[in-house]
Amino acid sequence: MRRKLDKGTAKRLAKIILKNYKIHLIFVVIFIIISSATSVASSLFLEKLVDDYIAPMLQTENPMFTELAYALLTMIAIYLAGVLCTYLYNRIMIVVGQGTLRDVRNKMFEKMQSLPIRYFDTHLNGDIMSHYTNDIDTLRELISRGIPQILNLSITITMTFVAMLTTSLYLTGIVVVITILIIMAIKRITGNSGKYFMKQQQSLGKVDGYIEEMIAGQKVIKVFNHEEEAKKNFEKLNTELFEDAKKANSYANILMPTLSNLGNLLYVLVGFIGGILFFNNIGGITLGVIVAFVNLSKSYTMPIAQLSQQVNSIIMAMAGAKRIFDLIDEEPEFDEGYVKLVNAEINGEEIKEADHYTGKWAWKHLHHDGRLEYIELKGHIELTDVDFGYDEGKLILHNISLYAKPGQKIAFVGATGAGKTTITNLINRFYDIEDGKIRYDGININKINKKDLRKSLGMVLQDVYLFTGTIRDNIRYGKEDATDEEITEAAKLANAHNFIMNLPQGYDTIIDGSGSSLSQGQKQLLSIARAAINNPPVMILDEATSSIDTRTEKIVQDGMDKLMEGRTVFVIAHRLSTVRNSKAIIVLDNGRIIERGEHDELIAQKGMYYRLYTGAFELE
Repeated sequence: MRRKLDKGTAKRLAKIILKNYKIHLIFVVIFIIISSATSVASSLFLEKLVDDYIAPMLQTENPMFTELAYALLTMIAIYLAGVLCTYLYNRIMIVVGQGTLRDVRNKMFEKMQSLPIRYFDTHLNGDIMSHYTNDIDTLRELISRGIPQILNLSITITMTFVAMLTTSLYLTGIVVVITILIIMAIKRITGNSGKYFMKQQQSLGKVDGYIEEMIAGQKVIKVFNHEEEAKKNFEKLNTELFEDAKKANSYANILMPTLSNLGNLLYVLVGFIGGILFFNNIGGITLGVIVAFVNLSKSYTMPIAQLSQQVNSIIMAMAGAKRIFDLIDEEPEFDEGYVKLVNAEINGEEIKEADHYTGKWAWKHLHHDGRLEYIELKGHIELTDVDFGYDEGKLILHNISLYAKPGQKIAFVGATGAGKTTITNLINRFYDIEDGKIRYDGININKINKKDLRKSLGMVLQDVYLFTGTIRDNIRYGKEDATDEEITEAAKLANAHNFIMNLPQGYDTIIDGSGSSLSQGQKQLLSIARAAINNPPVMILDEATSSIDTRTEKIVQDGMDKLMEGRTVFVIAHRLSTVRNSKAIIVLDNGRIIERGEHDELIAQKGMYYRLYTGAFELE
């Protein structure tokens, strides 16, 4: 099974390389053939040098060196041709290798953008990054260095064996026997190292994942004095990597000495048996033949040894390629939605699709008579008997039913793990429900194109993620074709304009991905501006003010209040004072709705919400 899998991986990698670089590889093969031919020619020249030039000259009192000089000049020209061809095929393989890696990285990143959120929930970031670093590096080694060496060595071995056959059949028989021993050694040693090289790549991914996790959580580690435990866990993973790498390389490192000794045995046998044949005048063996054949045998066994060394790089590359292809082969996020949500412009009662975003959303409805109608999205959200579980057969939401009319503010409250954020993730279709219905303006969201659905739903999250670039770029992230004027208006709406103008370059100030130069409140204001610029009919605010101070919260809350005007809003908040004005407050416990109503109604009931609000029961 493993061999079939590796063959399939190798064939797939070969197809990727040949797809764009077939002509390049043809020239590589031509140059390698010339380079290998020059190497074999140099060995055959030794026979001619000894028998046709040196031996006769030793028997002549006044030897002439002219013919020898011409012969040597000819060989120099052949050597130079070999050097030039070696240089050319290596340069071409750099283009092939780097170009292929670029294509593979593009495929991986393209696939990563199409994967569901569930994939990133179940895979460590560091392990995913390992695909782009360690696994790609094994492919780089194989394509840039391994493939040309394999071709060169294979052609050299073939040409050298043919040359030996034409030189002496007797001595070639010795080579065949030693070759059988070499092949048996290679098969035994590489068979054991292969499985450990696969384990080594997997262990390396685990180590990278753990390091990435520890770097991201370094402050938490120090706060809780968890350094020793972190070191113990790392040492465990690092030891596993050490054991796998040790076993893999132990087998790999004994290969070359074994083959070298078998090669030395071949030299001794060729010299010994060749000498016997020469002195007994058997098989037309001359002194030049022996010298040439010893050199040929070296040119034959060394490439075999080098080729066997490439087996390890092939195994590692196939392990890396398999991990890469596993990522590329992941099932993309399924989207059966056919209802399109579009930008629209409204002139009186007429609504039509707009070339440039105008701040209105509509859905395209094709009537049975072929008439196309654009219906403005109002933001009516309804959940009916919704069940959901992250793992099959293990529900965490039970029979959730609620509705939000256009312009209403709906708040979710409850302890951590009650299901608040999960409900908003279902509205966005980050996950699909087990049972029930979710409708958006009367349309089942399963029928709406996912990209369109998410564009029409604005989100402001508790953990703000900014991207490396300018302030302007980060706000424009919510709407790619936004003008500078629209960006400024969105920032003013979010109460972010003033602090932006106080930055060194205003909207053109560069920030890094962590936004470390900004306060938590400033980052949150940028997040609000980013959500506002797309003017979505529905907003989701997921604990957007829970990690900022009370004074900053008032500024952020004012920005959010402006953002919420005229929109359907879902709010998740630990600070219950921020949801008092909600049209409906939904109280969740263990994935079930246990209370619902306005603030005063729930206070009067003196249930869970009353206990939360009065502090009799604190949110975890």
